Amino acid sequence: MIFRVAVDAPLPGLFDYLPVASRTAYTPAPGMRVLVPLGRSQRMGMIVELAGRTDQAPDRLKPIDSLLDQTPLLSPSDLELILWAARYYKHPPGEALFSALPVRLRRPSPPLEDGEPGWRLTPEGRRGIACLTRAPKQALVARLLLDSSIGLSTSELRLRLGDCRGALGALATRGLAEPCRIASATPQSARAPFKSGPGLNDDQRHAVDSVREALGGFRAFLLDGVTGSGKTEVYIQLLRTLLASGRQALLLVPEIGLTPQLQRRLADRLDFPTVALHSALSAGDRERAWRCAAAGDAALVLGTRSAVFVPLPRLGLILVDEEHDLSFKQQDGFRYSARDLAVRRAQQAGCPVVLGSATPALETLHNARMGRYRRLELPVRAGGALPPELLTLDIRAQPLRAGLSPVLLRMMREQLANANQVLLFLNRRGFAPVLTCHLCGWVGECPHCDARLTLHLAANRLWCHHCGLIRSVPGNCPECKGSDLRPLGRGTERLEAELRQLFPDTRLVRIDRDSTRRKGELERLLEAARRGEIPLLLGTQMLAKGHHFPGVTLVGILDLDQGLYGADFRAPERMAQLVVQVAGRAGRAQRPGRVVLQTRHPDHPLLVTLQQQGYATFADAALEERRQAGLPPFSYQALMRADSSEQETAKQFLHRAAHEANACARKGVNILGPIPAPMEVRAGRYRAHLLVQSNLRPPLTVFLDAWLTRVRALRGVARVRWSLDVDPQEML
Repeated sequence: MIFRVAVDAPLPGLFDYLPVASRTAYTPAPGMRVLVPLGRSQRMGMIVELAGRTDQAPDRLKPIDSLLDQTPLLSPSDLELILWAARYYKHPPGEALFSALPVRLRRPSPPLEDGEPGWRLTPEGRRGIACLTRAPKQALVARLLLDSSIGLSTSELRLRLGDCRGALGALATRGLAEPCRIASATPQSARAPFKSGPGLNDDQRHAVDSVREALGGFRAFLLDGVTGSGKTEVYIQLLRTLLASGRQALLLVPEIGLTPQLQRRLADRLDFPTVALHSALSAGDRERAWRCAAAGDAALVLGTRSAVFVPLPRLGLILVDEEHDLSFKQQDGFRYSARDLAVRRAQQAGCPVVLGSATPALETLHNARMGRYRRLELPVRAGGALPPELLTLDIRAQPLRAGLSPVLLRMMREQLANANQVLLFLNRRGFAPVLTCHLCGWVGECPHCDARLTLHLAANRLWCHHCGLIRSVPGNCPECKGSDLRPLGRGTERLEAELRQLFPDTRLVRIDRDSTRRKGELERLLEAARRGEIPLLLGTQMLAKGHHFPGVTLVGILDLDQGLYGADFRAPERMAQLVVQVAGRAGRAQRPGRVVLQTRHPDHPLLVTLQQQGYATFADAALEERRQAGLPPFSYQALMRADSSEQETAKQFLHRAAHEANACARKGVNILGPIPAPMEVRAGRYRAHLLVQSNLRPPLTVFLDAWLTRVRALRGVARVRWSLDVDPQEML
């Protein structure tokens, strides 16, 4: 018997090994982790398949050193999906497999035991509790444990008594208490009555019925609904039907910030155990949720990008909310698209997949046009709410206060006086994007990036948002020693300070990555905003994604002009999506909403189209431009990135890679570049790009396999850090 193993290393292909030399109580099988010899070292790997023969010389084969699992962690269908993704995205199979596991299981650690760590009284403790009169803290802990026959989890004890580790240790030393495992409580074990939810309108009912008819087989749907049209209610009705049949469902969302509020809403409406999977959870909690899903105990998994790989033995439905969001694309390491893999996984499992968005990606719209996806439209807002009125406001030659025009300031005061909420959107963190010397013109620049340092005044720091460099704000100009240092431009921190002066009696909250670093802070602020307790909201794109603020009647969008002329051909699409998503926060209840977009380019075609005809018309025009230019989705791309600490090394490597590409290029495959990256220097490394494009997918796939074999064989390839991004979404 030969074991084919995917080794957790940047190596293509699988490796053949003999069975474990020593006896083991468990039978090795695909999906189990192993330790194997590789060269002079030992590496982790995963058994992928069993074979009866090998192409290697028998004397070259080595036995597996040890088996790490008692049962497979991944099923054959899980292995098939991840290995397919590794082939599609041209990533080493071992690294792809281990990136799909919880963090602890990427090391040679045993899986966590079932249940949570906890404590219980021993028989002696139940009989001897009366002897603890001189140890009041121990007596308090013992009395609490006495009330439970199975014990209490450590987290429950901490919640009730605070830090009681000393008392527990003393009880254990005396033989009165012992550690144990407490079965995790079912998420729905004690709860309020389920809410019935709003009734469906005709469009929602048609969408639900269409997907219900497809349950039990593969079908891809695009749920194209305007903001506030009730897409989540469609999801809930579908989940009710699916979960009641005993199947499992996967719901993917782009951001961690959306997970808690959506989890609460699902818990209010669904009587089925649900687990969440996202990076804000501790490693142990993520692993327990992952195991709960893999065992089939969790009916619904709600998660971010990486949850697309979670094992689900009874998968019957996949939902992808805000499918257009860039967060679904992994930008380093294993560069997969969770949205696209969700479609592939649904096809493999034989179940429907629903991609929902108010601003669908152009690739998704193209697939719907070609008949690959069935398009379900929700053209009106649920509950009779009217769409917001979108106004473009020309601020050229206008006197601005805090970056706000007189018209917008007047509108803000009117809405606040009527007890409504106002939301201001500025997609720039910090106090100011530039700190400069007024005397000599010095500008604070990052020494490691082609970028300027952002001023964070509250922390008295200059911060590079690209490499993370942090420096103290200098007291004097580093060049001329002058003291007249001035901030240029405006970020959310500066706008917050200015708004507090303009609206001193109005409660204001800023929501960005800096103000919500503390655990639970984002959820707390969003909940307060939903309850209408915060009249004035200010934030970055964290506020743009799927949040429901029924009291917001006015949205002001500030300083979006920089996105109108981006170098990336996807910049107009991203800008249009952002404008529509932010605008969608206004007028979601019975009160009408207005959206004011301040601009110095009011005649820009993108803005004119969005204002007068909406996102659908913009998307049609953008797709026609892409077709004429031969850009995705009418062609297919792969981007090779290279970087090095030496300026010419990355370019030279890509020139050699381009030579190999031309040597094996197929008809219809075009090699473009190499060229410097848009930000050539980042984190002290010089970066360059080489783009490959084809009008057909099969020739590109065959070419990439042959090309990568040649690139890996180049001399000196280890001196350069390089990667290949299939279907790139950013050209940074």
